[in-house]
Amino acid sequence: MQIPSLHPDPNAPYPCEFAGNSIGFLKNLVNNAMICIGDFTYYHGDAVDQFQEKNVLYHYPHCGDKLVIGRFCQIANGTQFIMNGAIHPLHGVSTFPFDLFGGEWTRLGMENFQVPNKGDTHVGNDVWFGKSALIMPGINIGNGAVIAAHSVVTKDVPAYAIVAGNPARIVRMRYSDEDIRRLQEIAWWHWPIEKITRYIPDIMQGNIDQLEQAKQQEYK
Repeated sequence: MQIPSLHPDPNAPYPCEFAGNSIGFLKNLVNNAMICIGDFTYYHGDAVDQFQEKNVLYHYPHCGDKLVIGRFCQIANGTQFIMNGAIHPLHGVSTFPFDLFGGEWTRLGMENFQVPNKGDTHVGNDVWFGKSALIMPGINIGNGAVIAAHSVVTKDVPAYAIVAGNPARIVRMRYSDEDIRRLQEIAWWHWPIEKITRYIPDIMQGNIDQLEQAKQQEYK
């Protein structure tokens, strides 16, 4: 008789038997060196195995920007990350990409092209992206944030903020400043998986005091 595992395998591409291939741990489905995704972060939607092609857009090697997503993030169907390759320069009279179309246009276009780059896109841990959220280039999203469905994120999002709208604005903070500080120090997402498993009830019920105590304890 096979004994069921106490926790899912972080190396399983499709960890939910009931969901088939509509839920996938992205770390195991992405093979782009410019995309780094932590354990247990999943995408739930269509064509999960094509996440890097269909959900990370304009990600060209010559731009050099990275998409970094932490652990335990939840990414709903249609969420997309726009990378720096989408940005057209604004310093000239025209934003037209002459360099794309060959011949003298390519030569002259590349000689006069100034690559706009807003830097890497960083997503913390335990971030929830609602359906069809859109993240613009160079954004930093803090731990525990919630991005509402169909939001367009054009500015950095603080840890444990809920943002919504186009452009996305803070609707409210999930916790007080003091509790956010405590949660950032607890950083449960970095605990050994056995310890996380043990404290799932406290994580789900928001027992910050208990989690704070647990952080100081050696897991046995």
